[in-house]
Amino acid sequence: MADRLCQMIDRIYEYGQADKEILAALIEEICCFENNDALEYLRQLAYKTAHKYFGNRIYTRGLIECTNICRNDCLYCGIRKSNQKIERYRLDKEDILDCCEEGYALGFRTFVLQGGEDGAYTPSFVADVVKSIKENYGNCAVTLSFGEQESDTYRLWKEAGADRYLLRHETANKRHYESLHPSWMSYENRVRCLYNLKELGYQVGSGFMVGSPYQTPLHLAEDLLFLTELKPHMIGIGPFIPHKDTPFAGMASGTLKQTLVMIGLLRLMFPKALIPSTTSLGTIAPDGREQGFLYGANVVMPNLSPVAVRKKYMLYDNKICTGEESAQCRSCLDLRVKSVGFELVVDRGDYKE
Repeated sequence: MADRLCQMIDRIYEYGQADKEILAALIEEICCFENNDALEYLRQLAYKTAHKYFGNRIYTRGLIECTNICRNDCLYCGIRKSNQKIERYRLDKEDILDCCEEGYALGFRTFVLQGGEDGAYTPSFVADVVKSIKENYGNCAVTLSFGEQESDTYRLWKEAGADRYLLRHETANKRHYESLHPSWMSYENRVRCLYNLKELGYQVGSGFMVGSPYQTPLHLAEDLLFLTELKPHMIGIGPFIPHKDTPFAGMASGTLKQTLVMIGLLRLMFPKALIPSTTSLGTIAPDGREQGFLYGANVVMPNLSPVAVRKKYMLYDNKICTGEESAQCRSCLDLRVKSVGFELVVDRGDYKE
């Protein structure tokens, strides 16, 4: 069986794609059975591909979690609107600029402003913050991640200087999407937003959860094929981890193995993509992020948020690094990256055609 699976992996490596049934069968057989030879073969090819395009470089992005107030009610998310047990917060402009000042001194050249869909973060407010960051740090990239917005809002933020936008599609299967979200959220609108962002000239990041409730290998194959159509510059995936105050509190987490398999396949299918090894991966396994690098991930996103609010931005349970100062996060990751033969670089880390 391992030989057959390795042949399937070879085909993906050679052509950068495969049909849905082949992808689903490969994902199921590697993830659900003891196919260690095939898993290692996938890792070796993904590692080889990442090194071909990026060497041993790992790009850093300074993450600023701006607000945990959200109008949405996604069933898996700890900051969902219906969660009455969470202590809400919102950073103001000066708070965000202070995080950038500290991050710049630590060597960050990309700032990621992330938050819920908070009505107080008006289009003009976010545009003003972006403009100030670009005026203060002209050699830095600004990435935004504030969910679904109108096209005119995305345009305003792009004109203010935003370079990139992160918006996970979460699942490319409409029926599965509807099982994870409230009825007023639309799969079609999520996709529309992603294509609007591309049309406006953003470097676009999308992605999905691995092991989310009701997910099948066929869903994961559909995710990979959706991304081949979208052609994003960045692809962020991580394991589903339940939050105790959501409807999915009792659901099983996604696994390390599942997530590593998907990172490896993404690297083969999108050799130039910027793929983070996520905090959620480090949450489900002590060396999860390091293993992510060995399967082709090439980005890490340390937290620059004020320590006082980090425990409040809890999308899932047991999130790591919520008590560390920014300098501690940066230093810790530097050591972790070096431990597996990579190097954190001071670089914007733009996508290269």
